[in-house]
Formats: sequence, structure tokens, C-alpha cells
Amino acid sequence: MTFPLREIGRTGILVTPLAMGCWPIAGITSIDVSESQSLATIDAAIDSGLNFFDTAYCYGYDGESERMIGQAIRGRRNQLVIATKGGIHYENRIQGKDARPETILRECEESLQRLGTDWIDLYYLHAPDPKTPLVESAGAFKMLLDSGKVRSVGVSNFRLDQLIEFHSVCPISAFQPHYNMLQREIEASQLPWCMAEQVSAMIYWPLMKGLLAGKLQRNHQFDPKDGRPKYPMFSGDEWHKNQDFLDQLRPIAAECQTTLAQLVLNWTIQRPGITVALCGAKRPEQIRENAAALTWRLTAAQIQKIDEAITARGPVASRAAV
Repeated sequence: MTFPLREIGRTGILVTPLAMGCWPIAGITSIDVSESQSLATIDAAIDSGLNFFDTAYCYGYDGESERMIGQAIRGRRNQLVIATKGGIHYENRIQGKDARPETILRECEESLQRLGTDWIDLYYLHAPDPKTPLVESAGAFKMLLDSGKVRSVGVSNFRLDQLIEFHSVCPISAFQPHYNMLQREIEASQLPWCMAEQVSAMIYWPLMKGLLAGKLQRNHQFDPKDGRPKYPMFSGDEWHKNQDFLDQLRPIAAECQTTLAQLVLNWTIQRPGITVALCGAKRPEQIRENAAALTWRLTAAQIQKIDEAITARGPVASRAAV
């Protein structure tokens, strides 16, 4: 049994339960990234049946991710759903937040140009800007929604109170937080609100930056350019606890005749309230493997085994700042 398309909020926009996350192709924290491989990965995602692509104004020092998506989707824009984000930018390769209305409106225009499209299907505020009142940022998004330049609005990296405040000014259809087997904080706060308001949860890090794909061995040595070791999950006791956890999942994956990554993704998109899992990829074989998670379903008994392994793993260390 395969997974049917799912609606973004109450917009009528239908997407696959897995989307290609287009941060890795920006090449800022990923190594061995090339434009040719990135374009081939986008093509492979489409060929594998995925119709949803997630990027951002700041994915790349100069919009590299949006530009590549724009190049790859020429001639097939109407078949695809594109999400991008505004409110975070790079200046002299230093990341900064700016969600003033004039900035949001300008960045949206630039994103439209980079993507080579007249509309954005889902436009997010990438993160709250502490220097700009949230209602002002929300007002800019409402203007874009009313103008038709964006078909729906979302927010990312918001607390529950921020979700409520923004939604009171500009209706949101989607919320994008981090979420995976080991980081499930939203289940106690934002997710119940999203379910009650029919706001889609579009989660990132379902594989925790590759950790839950199970391809990094216990003795893996990270390249100095690899940004993952800054996260507690990739070092010390947490690293070994996570490797023990993966060893508990491997027999379940073998029973399902799937890879560990496919097992994790399948579990994730069956969680109550989760609409889409964003899967980062920079090579065609990665996105093909991820997309195959849509072609089957875990049984209730298999989900119970996974949940028991998660409980046995216990609490995890806090993540590093994004």
C-alpha cells in the first residue's frame, strides 16, 4: 500500500508525504556538493514520484538552492509544489535575521526571480526576528497572500505562543519544526495546536542529518568541514547511545526488507499530525532511497517494536542552535 497525496492545511494544495529538502545542495555545511549532482538529484526526486521541494532564500550564500530548483523545474512547474522561506539571509557569509515587512516583500520578489516562477506555493517566515514585532512580519505575509504571489503561508522554528500570535494576523497553513524519532518535543506543545487548527506539520531532520539512516559507523571520523559534530547527538555518550538504538532498529528493517532510512521515514509519516517529512539529499541515489519509503507501510506490530526501542533509548541531549 502506498501513501496518497496529502493536503497542505485547508488550501487544496496536494503534496507527497515526503519532500526533497534542498538545504544540502546549497553546499554551505555539506561537503562534496556539485551543481551537476544537485540538478540530477532534483530530477531523480521528480522521477521517483516526489512533487514537493523545500528551499529558502538563505539556502546558499547567493540563492544557489533556489536558482538550481528554478533551472531544474523549467517546463514542469505546474506539476510541482515549491516551498521557500524568507527572513534569514547571509551578509559576508554571516547569517542574520531580518523579518521587517520591507525585507520580506523584497526577498519574496528575489525568490520568485531565482525560482523562475510567478508564484510560490508555500512561503514561510524562516524564523522569528527578535528585532521586529511578529505582527508586523505577519502583516507582510498577509499582503503576499492577498496579492496571489504566494498560495499559502507557513512559519518555521516557532514556539506555540508565536504560532498563535502570527496566525491571528495571517492565517498559516503549515508549520515547519525539527522532529524525528529522538526529538519529539513538538508532540507536547505545537503539534496538538496544529492538529486542532488544521495546520500541516512539515518536519525537518527526520533522519537527524543522516544519523538515523544508519550509515555512519561507530568509529566514523567526520571531515573537518562537516558541520554535524557540533550537535550533541554526534559525539560522546550520545553518539554511542544512538548507535545502540540503531542496532535495535536494524532487525525491524530486515523484517520489512527495507533500509534503515526507509524504516525511519515510514514511521515518521505515520505519526499523528505529521503531514510531510523533508528529506535532505545531494545525490540521486539518496533521494531515490528516501522516496521508496512511500511504497509500503509499517504494521501496527512493527510500529510498537519501534516505539519500545525509542522508549528504551531514553531522553537525548539538547540540539545545538541552528
